[in-house]
Amino acid sequence: MNKSDLIEAMATDAGISKAAAGKALDSMMSNVKKTLKEGNKLVLVGFGSFDVKDRPARDGRNPQTGATIRIPARKVVSFKPGSELKNSVN
Repeated sequence: MNKSDLIEAMATDAGISKAAAGKALDSMMSNVKKTLKEGNKLVLVGFGSFDVKDRPARDGRNPQTGATIRIPARKVVSFKPGSELKNSVN
């Protein structure tokens, strides 16, 4: 499923136009990004939680040359599925 398929499904399920469903999805995605950028955790009970974690700097290898390279520290987004989501795919 891609974004346009999701918008169509949302519109059908909610009985709204595709334009309204698209705006709702864009707003949701924008607010998720904003929350994570501020360093906050986002919890959607039953679905899962999004969080930002710090990944420390580490040594890696260039696969072409085998040379050791330094991979800088960075922040990464993590997602932990909720129990309802976990149970729905089994």
